[in-house]
Amino acid sequence: MATEFLANAKSNKNDEFYTQWVDIESEVQAYLEYNPDVFRGKTILCPCDDPDWSNFTKYFALHFSDYGIKKLISTSYAVESKGNKEVFQYSLFEMNDPKYDETKTLVKGKIFVLEENNSEKVNIDHLQWDYMDGDGDFRSDEVKKLRDEADIIITNPPFSLFREFVAWIVGADKQFLIISNVNAITYKEIFPLIRDNKMWMGLAFGRGFKGFIIPDSYPLSGAESRIDEHGNRIVSTNNTIWFTNLDHGRRHRPLPLMTMADNLKFSKHKNIRGKTSYDKYDNFNAIEVPFTDAIPSDYNGVMGVPISFLNKYCPEQFEIIGCSYDYGRPEGWDKSINMSVTVNGVNTYKRLLIKHKEV
Repeated sequence: MATEFLANAKSNKNDEFYTQWVDIESEVQAYLEYNPDVFRGKTILCPCDDPDWSNFTKYFALHFSDYGIKKLISTSYAVESKGNKEVFQYSLFEMNDPKYDETKTLVKGKIFVLEENNSEKVNIDHLQWDYMDGDGDFRSDEVKKLRDEADIIITNPPFSLFREFVAWIVGADKQFLIISNVNAITYKEIFPLIRDNKMWMGLAFGRGFKGFIIPDSYPLSGAESRIDEHGNRIVSTNNTIWFTNLDHGRRHRPLPLMTMADNLKFSKHKNIRGKTSYDKYDNFNAIEVPFTDAIPSDYNGVMGVPISFLNKYCPEQFEIIGCSYDYGRPEGWDKSINMSVTVNGVNTYKRLLIKHKEV
């Protein structure tokens, strides 16, 4: 399965996945529709992106003037530091440039910069590059300095370093648009940011992604793997999401809901329809709502919902009060009680704990 492939890649730290142009374009358009000036006058940093292979830098370079971007900076990680030299391919872009240095290409990161120019329309042809002093690790002082200069950070960071990467962004109080696995929602470093409305989901979720481009050295197997018309090796997943703190319109769209009585009578879900009431947890005063579309509109108490609820979460409609993990323990939950919510002695899957906002 493609999902297992990505999980294995994360654990093995072989996460050299490239985001397709179509996925970047469809996501970015949603933010522009909500706020046409979202990138105007801003410095954008793509700190995990070699434009030879990655589409993030190419996309924003192409639309540099259209979006009114002030400066675009992209950095790549040195091949030797990745510890996976077999995925490396020499780029004609680099080798045909007078700055090409055989002694640096494997051990130094590269930096690409595009800046506004009042004399002409700026495009991808004006992108300038050079070798970095170090290997381009986002944790280095060299890249931290670029982070501090930036307004917005946009990239597909290594899945294996996602927690550390988010801390790196949040610690500098930056806006961001990044990709991760849906399970990151329940990481102890990530959930508090979601609960406190400092991070939320973007538009594309799961099968909303067209898939990642992977290097030739990676195995290509499973029903959700393919080779596209350009010869790119594509792995699609059903558990990938965008995380962001950039606003978009869907985030403020209330979720249409039925009353509890109507759900019990008409729900399309067999384990809801026909029951006399919703199940209650054994160890916490809340009801179990196993499907987002089964949230009752007229229940004012706490509800446990799947983490996929966040794809429909409207902060004006709901309040997130916790999750079924110790670090998400809501106020009033006795610390002597197990955080895994149970129904009739059986553990449920990971649950977010929410309630309706008071009107």
